Amino acid sequence: MPGSETTGRFTWPVRRRMPGPEGTPEDIAVQDVAEREAADQRLPPPEPEPLVDPPPRFNVAAFRLAALGLALVLALGLAVVRVLGGGPPSVADLRAQAGVDNWTVLPIGVKDDQPGTAFHEKDGRWTGFDIEIAYMIAEDLGFRREDVRFYGMESEDRARMQATDAKGNRVPVKLVIASYSITASREAMPGVLFSDPYLYTEQSVLTLHSDNHRPVSRLEELKGETLCTLSASTSLQALIDQGVTVKSRNRISECIDDLRHHRVNAISTDAAILAGYKAKYPKDFDHWDLGLDQTEAYGVNVGDNDALRKLVNLTLYRSYADPKDSRWEQAYAENFQTEVDENGRTPIAVASQPRVTRPDVREMPWE
Repeated sequence: MPGSETTGRFTWPVRRRMPGPEGTPEDIAVQDVAEREAADQRLPPPEPEPLVDPPPRFNVAAFRLAALGLALVLALGLAVVRVLGGGPPSVADLRAQAGVDNWTVLPIGVKDDQPGTAFHEKDGRWTGFDIEIAYMIAEDLGFRREDVRFYGMESEDRARMQATDAKGNRVPVKLVIASYSITASREAMPGVLFSDPYLYTEQSVLTLHSDNHRPVSRLEELKGETLCTLSASTSLQALIDQGVTVKSRNRISECIDDLRHHRVNAISTDAAILAGYKAKYPKDFDHWDLGLDQTEAYGVNVGDNDALRKLVNLTLYRSYADPKDSRWEQAYAENFQTEVDENGRTPIAVASQPRVTRPDVREMPWE
């Protein structure tokens, strides 16, 4: 076909430049454009771009479900490892080891003549801070209040875990909660195993108001006088070191009787104990702060029952760590806070529960 070029089955018309000298520059330019257009038309049309599927949408719900499933699998695996591999004992394990499940009642040795800490009222009720701590522990061990048996005990019997019933018979107890200070020498004694501390107090002095005793602020000011204190008391050696004549008794009520009858000049023991008498008989006594650095830390003696100690510590830890557990604070408010006004500026006891470390006890399968 004239005026066209054929390549294969495609035909493109080409506008030829006129040959010879008669061709003008305009003709040459038009011819070049025509040839370039013809060359472009020789190329096959471009292939259409393939359709690409969009990336999958991230499924948050599925991810969370998978993560939860993985966590449960890991927790279950860890629980199996802890159980089969000898992890910490569970509460049920400790109860079985301690023998708690075999007890129908819970016998506890306490003081019975210390207002504010532990006192046996004439109507048969037991009152005081130590009594409330005992009820708190008993509750967590699964005992109702009516299943708790309190027995009065003397200071020297606290290490022996032996109390006395109303008929004068000796009674073994499972717990001793009797203003029993934790010391290294006591911990070394056979049959003594302390819980973590449940109260901090300090040593103080009580004098008879009618004696017009001069104010006491230091132990050395009592040199040459006769003082009464409890036998096996941590106050005993401190008094002897200051050259004080000491008369020791097994019951604080005996010291009070000696003071009232002028057989001694003063009484020295824990402030938490003496504050109760000052509050009960505010016109009879004067209570003096010695400002000593030594702190008396009360603990529960469980004898040689280590599993029981862990259960007691678990109760103390829950009371300390759980902001919803106010049993300790309530016991303090009802027994010590009510004594503050009568005792003036003399400290009674620290108004916050001592710090308790979480015992190594498994409460959940994955722990």
